[in-house]
Amino acid sequence: MSSLYFKGKSAVWNHHLSVPYHTLEKDTKASLKGENDDENLIIEGDNLLALKALLPKYQGKIRCIYIDPPYNTGNEEWKYSDNVSSPLIKDWLGKTVDKEDLTRHDKWLCMMTPRLKLLRELLSEDGVIFVSIDDNEQHHLRNLMNEIFDETNFITNVIWQKKFSPQNDAKYFSDNHDFILVYAKHKNTSDEETGWVRKLLPRTEEMEERYSNPDNDPRGPWGSSDLSVKTYSESYDYPIKTPSGKTINPTRGRCWRTSKENFDKLVKDNRVWFGPKGDNVPRMKRFLSDVQDGLVPVTIWTHQEVGHNQEARQELKDLFPDVDFPFETPKPVRLINRILQLATDKDSIVLDSFSGSGTTANSVLDMNNDGGNRKFILVEMENYANSITAERVRRVVKRDKKKIGFTYYKLGSSIDAEAILAGKLPKYEEFAKYVFYLATGKNHPNDKKIKEKDFFAGKSGDESIYLIYKQDLNALKKLAVTLEWAEEINKKDNGKKIVYAPACFLDEEYLDKYNIQFVSIPYNLFEKK
Repeated sequence: MSSLYFKGKSAVWNHHLSVPYHTLEKDTKASLKGENDDENLIIEGDNLLALKALLPKYQGKIRCIYIDPPYNTGNEEWKYSDNVSSPLIKDWLGKTVDKEDLTRHDKWLCMMTPRLKLLRELLSEDGVIFVSIDDNEQHHLRNLMNEIFDETNFITNVIWQKKFSPQNDAKYFSDNHDFILVYAKHKNTSDEETGWVRKLLPRTEEMEERYSNPDNDPRGPWGSSDLSVKTYSESYDYPIKTPSGKTINPTRGRCWRTSKENFDKLVKDNRVWFGPKGDNVPRMKRFLSDVQDGLVPVTIWTHQEVGHNQEARQELKDLFPDVDFPFETPKPVRLINRILQLATDKDSIVLDSFSGSGTTANSVLDMNNDGGNRKFILVEMENYANSITAERVRRVVKRDKKKIGFTYYKLGSSIDAEAILAGKLPKYEEFAKYVFYLATGKNHPNDKKIKEKDFFAGKSGDESIYLIYKQDLNALKKLAVTLEWAEEINKKDNGKKIVYAPACFLDEEYLDKYNIQFVSIPYNLFEKK
């Protein structure tokens, strides 16, 4: 497989591994109480840090990801902001990427690489990602995703008609479409039971109306199709006698699509329609119950089907009549609905880490009108995360009289030595989820089972994970695995224990006796002056 080269690639390729975990601090005032409010999340902050913060709970849990990253047209005025340990990239920090920037494609790829890698980790084995993009970076993005997701997991490149009328002032061609790249975490193949399988689109009312039951067939509604074909075969050219006694031959140059023997079987099974009086040209009956329960999607999505940018702007205007929006090309709800129709079950989690105006959450709420219980996770770093992104969800909930809620989070402190030594200590629950993830490589199965009083972080199989920790730097200096604690905890739990703590006062003999594997919290807390 060919690989894509860009400046800074070697520095960012594994950067996602060194990004520190951050806590997520709940903002009760900005949250909305309601059903699933602890599962629908809106996170304010850098999406790279937020994606890393989601790993302990959501790794391998996200069924569908939709992102609409900057298209890098040179007009967005975005800045490279990732703290990568590289002199080249550090020189890029905080500088606006415009059209005159000769490294703007390199910067964009450096920005996207660690985010796509974390997004892939968050996807479930049967998950799929949809990425909106235009011609500025589509070719680069396709090559980058081939490397990260593997080109064998490429599904398709959808063309979406974002405008319904041409731009007459265009210098060369009127730009009327965008792309949506689609990649599976693992593409399902005929010999595999796992992997992503696309769903069918629902039939429209117009399509349903094509099926009726004029002869009251017990097999239900049906439509009909021509029994003749253009590809001529002499053996399929025979006269047919209708129930009324009329003889009908194929039109000159054509023949019937099936043999006389098979035709007689179809007539006997009442699968041929000769009209209400039994004297029409025969047609094949196609029962609604025999066809697929939906439509196979195509790769061109017209504005009539899924909406356009102007429709999206009007949707925002209807919700915010007195607000001027910073979004030139918002996405319509119908576009995201199409994606969710193809990619989600009724209880799927949907993630959008470039959430902008909040269309994805709007769509999730809209799609749940089918009785579903889909959840959304949005990440937005701009200052409108609360005033527009979250506020849109609040207004949709109120407008549509829904009972759904969400929890609003802000990125908290990082869980690393520098932050802790500076006194920025994570809450026990956040730290417990993190060490559980470190110890098991798995998401925490149930936050409610974390017991700070007992220093209990969780259980995985036959192993219990403990975290001896308090959100107090002075207290931390005194905490350790002691003989008294080991004896007391062993009365409740004599199985295998992985214990994270600042220090351990037991030797190997006692650790073995009490079935404890000690892991030093990797921060030299005692050196703080």
